[in-house]
Amino acid sequence: QVRLAESGGGSVQAGGSLRLSCAASGRTFSRAGMGWFRQAPGKEREFVGTIGWSGGSTLYAEPVKGRFTISRDNAKNTVYLQMNSLKLEDTAVYYCAAGCSGISPPSCDYWGQGTQVTVSS
Repeated sequence: QVRLAESGGGSVQAGGSLRLSCAASGRTFSRAGMGWFRQAPGKEREFVGTIGWSGGSTLYAEPVKGRFTISRDNAKNTVYLQMNSLKLEDTAVYYCAAGCSGISPPSCDYWGQGTQVTVSS
């Protein structure tokens, strides 16, 4: 069974940066897509971005394009979300997902528990 554990969330000033990590354990799935989603209060879960098994193909939602970067280190079984130029509207619980396929948005088989990101003015 695959387990995902997010870390790196916290509170940051607008314009600042955070780096989220997602460590995977259990069944190996290095060739599967991995992604990040987020859910703000009162809103449905929203797709943020995804990365293919090789790390060479990435896809981002328009609101984060140019500011967020997804990467993965298969040797460490870890995927990262580097968030720069954070805005108030980026405040949400961020979820790591694995076993993702498809587009608009991807569907994923495994989910982490989420980590809170709060952006303040």
